[in-house]
Amino acid sequence: ILITRVDATLQTPMYFFLGNFSFLEICYVSVTLPRMLMGLWTQRGTISFFTCATQMCFFLILGATECFLLAVMAYDRCVAICDPLHYPLLMRPQVCVGLVVASWVSGAPVQIGQTCQIFSLPFCGSNTINHFFCDIPPLLKLACGDIFVNEMVVYIFGILFVTVPFLLILGFYIRIISTVLKLPANTGRTKAFSTCSSHITIVLLFYGSATVTYLKPKSDEHEGLDKLISLFYTILTPMLNPIIYSLRNKDVRKAMRKFLT
Repeated sequence: ILITRVDATLQTPMYFFLGNFSFLEICYVSVTLPRMLMGLWTQRGTISFFTCATQMCFFLILGATECFLLAVMAYDRCVAICDPLHYPLLMRPQVCVGLVVASWVSGAPVQIGQTCQIFSLPFCGSNTINHFFCDIPPLLKLACGDIFVNEMVVYIFGILFVTVPFLLILGFYIRIISTVLKLPANTGRTKAFSTCSSHITIVLLFYGSATVTYLKPKSDEHEGLDKLISLFYTILTPMLNPIIYSLRNKDVRKAMRKFLT
């Protein structure tokens, strides 16, 4: 984030989105990881009802924001490759800020409502959450009575916040691929695909694990596997993002060397 702010060559829409994405990942990891580490250190895995609700609410809001922001970044690459002459007009600063703000705020009301709905359920019996943070699937397993409606709401919101952005990303990349294949020079194709490879890697890691977690049928047989998959989109993917987006990027490495010297 600091390098993109101080280096003039990196003050472009792509790095503006990357800066916001990096800040989002910092917030995203801060919701779950510190509490998990504290529990491992103290060997006390307790969490209050209100803190659990707060953690889940912020986790869902930031997760929805990441879905939308990844779609915005795909749109940026699509415009840059498919319509380069109109890129400065279509991705002017006001548009970029508007897209980022929309990504941050669009999921908040729905996810707050979903959190209130989940925590208004009657909980009885065990109060042990079989997970390393407060998430929807393990909490629904502790609820009493008929939760069919709640599960349907989870699937609907999962489709809305996971499937729809993913389909948008897929559509953007279909257009990118069709445009790149029309390029006459192999060098141009390689450069175009290289600018998208980092984004594709993160999309596959994040959406693949999130889809398995929220859209698969509920089962008690693979709870260990569910927690392992959750590690991908809560810890592993954010840890890999700086490597994938920064250290593999020639422009960022060049700016970093200049900044350090």
